[in-house]
Amino acid sequence: MANQEEIAMIARSPLFSVIQELQARFTSFGGWEMPLQFSGITVEHQAVRNAAGMFDISHMGKFILEGKNLISQLQRLVPSDLSRLQPNQAQYTVLLNPQAGIIDDIIFYYQGEDNTGVQKGFIIVNAATTAKDKVWLLEHLDTKQVEFQDLSTQKVLLAVQGPKATEILQKFVDRDLTSIKAFGHLDTTLLGKPAFLARTGYTGEDGFEVMVEPTVGIELWQNLIAAGVVPCGLGARDTLRLEAAMALYGQDIDDTTTPLEAGLSWLVHLDTKGDFIGREVLEQQKATGVQRKLVGLQMQGRNIARHGYPVLSAGQKVGEITSGTLSPTLGYPIALAYVPAELASVGNQLEVEIRGKIYPATIVKRPFYRSTNRVGK
Repeated sequence: MANQEEIAMIARSPLFSVIQELQARFTSFGGWEMPLQFSGITVEHQAVRNAAGMFDISHMGKFILEGKNLISQLQRLVPSDLSRLQPNQAQYTVLLNPQAGIIDDIIFYYQGEDNTGVQKGFIIVNAATTAKDKVWLLEHLDTKQVEFQDLSTQKVLLAVQGPKATEILQKFVDRDLTSIKAFGHLDTTLLGKPAFLARTGYTGEDGFEVMVEPTVGIELWQNLIAAGVVPCGLGARDTLRLEAAMALYGQDIDDTTTPLEAGLSWLVHLDTKGDFIGREVLEQQKATGVQRKLVGLQMQGRNIARHGYPVLSAGQKVGEITSGTLSPTLGYPIALAYVPAELASVGNQLEVEIRGKIYPATIVKRPFYRSTNRVGK
């Protein structure tokens, strides 16, 4: 049982009271008390796949940065070429340590440059790594040139996801949302108040993430419920992102895994940018190949491979499950695991040890599920 000091340290979203009214089941996550589920994980999952669901993701870290050399400074911290971004475009990428291990996966939203040459952007980071990321960024940015603001506890962040998300959210926004491409974003007016909207998400479906002041967030939450949007918790968020093979920091990726090992080679732009932290390691891995790879597994039967379960080949342990669940959309168990590169081919047969028994699994292509409703970039 948590002691009083631990309870006092747990943060709550500005939406906590309205979520509590819906009799949500709560859990501790990344130092926050967050809803795990409302009507049930499967119901919430299917709402996002078939219509629209919404998530309170206010626990995520929110940094705003401004400076004349902002892009060039951030270029040294990530393997992706941020100089390619146009105003109101975003890049999913990773912060790397000198070993090319992933400090965190982030989204950088570039808002453009004003007539004085000052560049501005948002960075959204994971809740559990917010403090660590803030320290790392402040250590590696020239704070004489870049102004850094931490808005993590000051703003509400809502994700509205699903094939009907755009249509429903449009009722409350004065801009045409259909004109925004995937990973596009803008400052606009929502319910008559300033809002930041981005066509991004963590579910594999089309939708938007909305950042607003707390009072506006509460009003939007209530309006979306009235419009038939299903409130969803972290349980459905996890099953949705796993079907889409999106990595969970701390399980599928961490500071000991490189983006090349994690199947994130599309984030590594060695040919189009200069030096960055971890570049030497990634160059070596690209030249010689990685020793291990993150793969997708389809379990044979109904047994679920959970985080930490051993992965075997010919009776010998070769890896561990990083994430696993019974896919509500596909109807069978799926999982992610790191295995030796020589065993990582699609179609290869492996086994997973579950509570002392051995069950067959097949390496399959990722993502496990691909939406037909998502818009292009």
